[in-house]
Amino acid sequence: MSDLKTGQTEQAAADTPAPKKLFIKTYGCQMNVYDSERMAEALGGQGYVATEDMGDADMILLNTCHIRERAAEKVYHDLGRLRPLKDANPDLKIGVAGCVAQAEGQEIIRRQPMVDLVVGPQSYHRLPELEAKAGKGGKAIDTDFPQEDKFEHLAARPKARRAPAAFLTVQEGCDKFCAFCVVPYTRGAEVSRPVERVLSEARDLVERGVREITLLGQNVNAYHGLDANGRTRSLADLIWALNEVDGLERIRFTTSHPNDMTDDLIEAHGSCAKLMPYLHLPVQSGSDHILKRMNRSHTAESYLRVIERIRAARPDILLSGDFIVGFPEESEADFQATLDLIREVRFGQAYSFKYSTRPGTPAAERPLVDDAVAAERLARLQGLLTEQQRAIQDEMIGREVSVMFERKGRHEGQMVGKSEYLHAVHVGDNPAGVGEIRRVRITDSSSNSLRGILA
Repeated sequence: MSDLKTGQTEQAAADTPAPKKLFIKTYGCQMNVYDSERMAEALGGQGYVATEDMGDADMILLNTCHIRERAAEKVYHDLGRLRPLKDANPDLKIGVAGCVAQAEGQEIIRRQPMVDLVVGPQSYHRLPELEAKAGKGGKAIDTDFPQEDKFEHLAARPKARRAPAAFLTVQEGCDKFCAFCVVPYTRGAEVSRPVERVLSEARDLVERGVREITLLGQNVNAYHGLDANGRTRSLADLIWALNEVDGLERIRFTTSHPNDMTDDLIEAHGSCAKLMPYLHLPVQSGSDHILKRMNRSHTAESYLRVIERIRAARPDILLSGDFIVGFPEESEADFQATLDLIREVRFGQAYSFKYSTRPGTPAAERPLVDDAVAAERLARLQGLLTEQQRAIQDEMIGREVSVMFERKGRHEGQMVGKSEYLHAVHVGDNPAGVGEIRRVRITDSSSNSLRGILA
């Protein structure tokens, strides 16, 4: 009898298909990180499991970003490097997803015929049917802006334990049409997820061990989701609703536009205990002339007044920003105005880039600033930002901060976490477990992180 059972068990195992392996390479922003997670979950129902070994994969997805310089060419370069894998395994499926997929569409398959599927960022809920079509030998392309809500058509998230910090997309697209930006063309118009769906996903994340959620959107503070009664709610309303979720300890949001820093959102920074004292608020330039040419719809002065109001509500807030240097027509005087704004605001973190043309955007038709001049300006700007960042970190020495520990450090007994100000903090001597939040006294500062001991 036991031999019969053994034979039945072996036969059942033989009849169970081996899981297929999925490798996803994620480019760009936090929203792409979130999207990659959801793509993996969508394909989980097709029998795929994640692998970190590209050479072991049955499907490779490149989840692309169109923000950086020569983004499309970098994707084509990476596709070229996949050719040996495709030659060695003709059954390997290769897909391109995200914003470059949206922008390039059929051109990707024309230039790289080995690509099996192309899917835009608003259509990845259709990955299972695209994968099935590709599995039959066809080429699958979907770069539409579908009417249906992709989040409603995605499979329920698996119940596996999660890292203590997670991203949650609540808003997509942008209606601002900055002259340098492709987002309105690759992600579409602004769309906000309903409040109850966001809360449901947040509760699910918390059940799986998440204690900090970062709300994501191309223009997240323009959030205008409907509640269960059909009323439009702001980002501040959503934050206060999340504040009531038991087990959720920290809330953040990114990326914001200065024109959408509403009174209720500023007030939330001053009074909502779970909303962390960190704000990423891109300004791009300190020159009104350049801001107008960028179609930013705010001035340097209006940006400074917003910062003034935010700091009045939360004096200890750490500010982060974005800067583009060498935008078409930028003069030395324009650049100096940007440096002046940086000195006045004093940023704890920042992201800065030399302007690069995005085909199809209004700025793409304008004459460029000399590359050497733009590079020299970027070096000066980054030098000032680094000086400010280091000074602010040095001022943390001797202070106590609240650290949520996220992972083990490189050294035995060390744990690494994030402070409420988003600083990476290293603490030795086995201070806590993953997910624990503890008070830490800062003892030292390095270029990109802090060190401390339990308070």
